[in-house]
Formats: sequence, structure tokens, C-alpha cells
Amino acid sequence: MLFTPQSYKIPDTPEKPFIDPEEIWECLNTARSNPQRVREILAKSFEKQRLSMQETAILLNTTDPSLVQEIFDAAALLKKNIYGNRIVLFAPLYVGNLCINDCAYCGFKISNRNQQRRTLSVQELEENVKSLEQDGHKRLILVFGEHPHYSPHFIAETVRKVYSVKYGNGSIRRVNINAAPLDEEGFRIVKEAGIGTYQIFQETYHPDTYRIYHRAGKKMDFADRLVSLDRAQKAGLDDVGIGALFGLYDWRYEVLGLIRHTNHLEACFGVGPHTISFPRLQDAEGFTANTPYKVNDNDFLRLIAILRLAVPYTGLILTAREPAWLRDEAIRYGVSQIDAGTKLELGAYAEEKKQNQELNKEQFMINDCRSLNEVIEELISKNDIPSFCTACYRLGRTGEHFMEFSVPGFIKKYCQPNAILTLAEYLEDYAPEETRTKGYLLIEKEMQSIAPPLQQKIRERLEQIKQGKRDLYF
Repeated sequence: MLFTPQSYKIPDTPEKPFIDPEEIWECLNTARSNPQRVREILAKSFEKQRLSMQETAILLNTTDPSLVQEIFDAAALLKKNIYGNRIVLFAPLYVGNLCINDCAYCGFKISNRNQQRRTLSVQELEENVKSLEQDGHKRLILVFGEHPHYSPHFIAETVRKVYSVKYGNGSIRRVNINAAPLDEEGFRIVKEAGIGTYQIFQETYHPDTYRIYHRAGKKMDFADRLVSLDRAQKAGLDDVGIGALFGLYDWRYEVLGLIRHTNHLEACFGVGPHTISFPRLQDAEGFTANTPYKVNDNDFLRLIAILRLAVPYTGLILTAREPAWLRDEAIRYGVSQIDAGTKLELGAYAEEKKQNQELNKEQFMINDCRSLNEVIEELISKNDIPSFCTACYRLGRTGEHFMEFSVPGFIKKYCQPNAILTLAEYLEDYAPEETRTKGYLLIEKEMQSIAPPLQQKIRERLEQIKQGKRDLYF
């Protein structure tokens, strides 16, 4: 069934949280683009300064093809200067799809009677984690529906179980969470389990549109969801991720919504989101992603480039919702993290590979079904370094402490060596011979650009990895 903003009468909203649609639309409607102003904004971004909403709006309103190309080129150069050529890899693991919400676009919605509901048992969880480790994964994001069964204690115990599972040389070193908003005590309980990032996506920052798509359940409350990560910060969980589901409303508005949310977190807590996600609407059981606000491929790549320029130090995540060719292209313009070898059906990692997706067992349609090794092969062929690094999280370089390292640019001195070391682990333990050969050729090429003192330390650790040592980092 198709749900669009035109289909419903919108009730009045009595309260205005820090997202003000009038403010956002005023930015968009008054932003005037011209070559001089665009280039001034790009120069500011090159200084690794975050852009204002007004400056971002000017880039969003730029339509001249030559200036748009300058935006793409600038984003590509900025991404290279800050992140180098490393790409962080992870896998999503769906733990349970019980849900009390009725979000029109989601296959897990409570009104979807065709969805096969289940929660992984402890044994099933362990089997799936072992399978992911056997492929070479080190970083997971655990995904939960919103349901009383998935309490903070349940999430925390699930995290501890995942960390405890070891298979051969494999281990999961970072567990991120995508789950419902919690109260402060709930966030504290989950934080104590040793999680990395806690993601909560607003889906759309337009309150009227939000009410259309979120028809029942706790998720109906726009304002509560909007400030949920404030509670996480107050609970001491300073590593958070935000996101919008592009296709529900005007994409330019949603980009400014993400920037406004970033402003709010920085102003109130001294640190912005660790990551921003920007999935596009996809088909799901009982829903066809054919809305008036569907984002075409060119605009999608453009918004990624603009986000990279607007928030230079924030990780940008692009998932397997998108086709392989587009993900490969988006990496050039700002994406720093992608999933690989993704399976959305609960328990699917421990089962034999299936040829076809079954939407009645999944949250939405994915478009990149490549294995982890296929993604790694593609990255290596483009001289990008696949990274499973978790050093910052484990050394306490998160939240405000992460910004102390990353904003001056010092983090690159840690990330590139650590990416090399985690790639070497993968090559030794999991890669086919052809991938192993190509991977070590890329590592040697990267070593030539590293200063001799650090290069020597990396070579010493690489030799230790070849001799069987694991989990070495700077």
C-alpha cells in the first residue's frame, strides 16, 4: 500500500522541539547560490570546519552543473585528506523482529500479518556470530524491533554473549546497536555491556510527514524520539548515531534536519554524532517505495557529497540497501563505513546461502548481496583499504575524547596503520589466495607513503600477525 503526505489531513502540533520546519524551509528558500559563495564555502570545508545550516543550504540549492561538479570534487578531496583510503566494514545481525510500532514503510510493522516473527535463541545467536567470525567479521551492529521483550537488560545480555563467542582466530571486537529509544537508566545498562555506537534514526525530521508514516506504537511520538539521544548523552553514552530515511520527504530538508540535529548535540553535549546514516526508502512487505519524494541516484550522490563537506569528521554509513555500483561510487564522495555480506533474515548467517530474498522474513529489500570477500576484493582493486579497526572504541577515544583526536587530524596517524593491521589479519585467516596476494601488494604500496619510524613499527606488527598474534593496534 502506498502512503504519501497528500493522503492525510495533518493535525496541529502544540509543541515545537529543536527541529523547526519553518526555520529549515527559511534556510532553503533564502539560500542563493553563486560561484563565489559556493567556492568560499568549499574553502571553509577544506579548513575542516563544519558548515552552518545556511552554508549547507547554499550547496543544496546549487544546480549549475559546473558548480555541482566542484562540490563533488571538493567532497572527494576532503574525504581523502581526512580519511585516507580506508573503508570500515561491518555486518548487521538481526536479533529479533517483534515490534509494537506500525511504521508504514517497515516490514516489521505490527499490522503486517505476513511477517514471520521470531527472536534468536541463545544458541542461534551463537551460531550466527560464529558464522560471521568464520567469514572474517570483527564489527557488528545488532538490530532489534521495538518491543517490551527487548529490554535494556536483554540487549545488554545479548551484547555480552556476542563478545563471548570466539571461533578460531575470530572475535567480535565492536558491537553497535540499532534499537528503540531507552530511558536514561536503560542507556546506562546497555553502555555497561561495552557497546560502541547506539543508533536511533529520526526517519524524517518533518513532523507532519512523521505522523503520516508512524501510525501506532511508541514511535508515534516525534518529539520523544528526537530527544532520545539526549538521554543517552546524559547517561554517559557519548557515542551515538543519527539518520534519516530518504524518500519520505524532501531530501534537501532532511539533510538540513541532520545538520540541525548535529548542531543540537554539539551545543548541548560538546560532541556531535559519531555517525550519520542516510538510507533510501526500499520496498518492504506491504509497502511499495514509490513516493513523491523518491531520491534519484544523482541527487543521492550529491547529498552524500554535501554531508561530507558539512560534517568533515563524522562517519558516513551507506548500507546494502543500495546497489553495488552506487556504493562503490559513493565511497569516493564521503562514505566511510559500509556493511558487507549482509543478510537480513533472522538466523540467515548460520544457514546455507539463499538465492532469493523473502520480504515476509526481512525488514526491507537490499540491493547489494555481495559476500564480505567480494566487497574486500572490490575495495582492494580500487586501492581502498578494508578496515575492521576498533582501536578508538577500546582505548576510550569516543565522544568528546574522539573529537580531541580527530578534529585536529591526528586520528589519521592511528587509523591508517590500524586498517593495515586488521586487513593483514583478514588476509592471513580468511582470504582466498588471490585476495591474499592482492591485499599484501596494496599493503606494501601503502607502506611507502608512511614515515619511516611508524613504518618500522607497522612492519614489526605485521610480522607478529604472520606468526599468529592477533588484535594488535596503535
